[in-house]
Amino acid sequence: MRCFPRSAFGQTVFLIGLLLLINQLVSYLSVAFYVIKPTTQQINHLIAKQIKVVFIDVGHQQSVLSTELTERFQQATGIEVYTEQQALQQGLAEASYYAYFSDLMSRELGGEAEVRVAQGATYAFWVRPPQAPQYWVKVPLTGLDETDFSPLTFYLLLIGVLSVSGGWLFARQLNRPLKSLQQAALQVGRGEFPPPLAEHKGSTEIIAVTKAFNYMARGIRQLEQDRALLMAGVSHDLRTPLTRIRLASEMMQEPDNWIRDGIINDIDDMNAIIDQFIDYLRHHKEEPGQKENLNILVQELMQAEHLQQRHISADLAENLPDTILRRIAIKRLLNNLLENALRYSDGDIEISTGFERNRKRIYLQIRDHGPGIPDDQMKAMFEPFTQGDVARGSGGSGLGLAIIKKIVDMHHGDITLHNHAYGGLVVTVYLPVR
Repeated sequence: MRCFPRSAFGQTVFLIGLLLLINQLVSYLSVAFYVIKPTTQQINHLIAKQIKVVFIDVGHQQSVLSTELTERFQQATGIEVYTEQQALQQGLAEASYYAYFSDLMSRELGGEAEVRVAQGATYAFWVRPPQAPQYWVKVPLTGLDETDFSPLTFYLLLIGVLSVSGGWLFARQLNRPLKSLQQAALQVGRGEFPPPLAEHKGSTEIIAVTKAFNYMARGIRQLEQDRALLMAGVSHDLRTPLTRIRLASEMMQEPDNWIRDGIINDIDDMNAIIDQFIDYLRHHKEEPGQKENLNILVQELMQAEHLQQRHISADLAENLPDTILRRIAIKRLLNNLLENALRYSDGDIEISTGFERNRKRIYLQIRDHGPGIPDDQMKAMFEPFTQGDVARGSGGSGLGLAIIKKIVDMHHGDITLHNHAYGGLVVTVYLPVR
């Protein structure tokens, strides 16, 4: 059912509200049938007895009441007897007809009777008895007014509102640790490690899940640290013999220059691959975010690349808003994107920025004029050690786009790839404005 909530919080509130609604209906019907109905029947019975007393001196042939008797009865009980014309002048026209009371009164008086109830400054029953249909008997009910029945409705409504509000607060308190758990899980998924969650909030099941999550997060953090330490050790151990090999190659004789150059190029490639491995493991997690303008970072990148024998054009949006960025990480992202474009294409490079106001995010777009990437390989390009060898040539470690993806995820952004209609690959990076 679409109307049924899907979250645990919504389902809890819905269940509590439904149970309270059923409880309120049962309570209302119970009060109506076992309190209100007997009370109204008793009131009707007592009024019928008083009316019988009023007409106790009316015989079967009499149609006129004893004036002296009715006056004395009115003084003693407050019950008044009027002709229909007098009754209309005394407020009968404003009284409402009640079929339920009329049926009860008819059974009590042994004939067809009509009952009207006046609700105003005074609360009174108007009864036309079968003993004298030309008369109306006004029976005042002191201490009862039209609001006397409203406390029941008000009470039930108040209890319902308080119960639903209490259920809402209870469900909110119960689900608050789940919200914290969700946010922490998203952070761990992005490679960040938040402080351990409090293990004393919520139900026993929530506490058990929180403890398991904290244990898992500690294990992942330790695994990440061990991996970084392992890579740092491997990097250090590899660079030392590479340095010795380079020094030895520099001492080779002039006729062997072609061998020396090949060895030096291989050593440079190996150092670049080692640097990429370290960048992939680190990707600037500890760098604090600060307000930056993406256009400024792009301009700094283009100034650093001005020695390239390639034309790089830029179309930077005006009034691009500042946002929270990790400066070094974003500069590495820009550098990796530009290096990929330069490596895998021969034509011009186009860089553009923009701001999507309705979605509150900025974007960076880099387009080259190379062969592009087959559509069926697009998703796999962000996986580590994946290269588009068929379309874009080989070389490198296959970590460039994986590093870029990690940096984008770290900024809560998104990255897309698509082939341009006129050739070349277009990489678009979206970053939220925070």
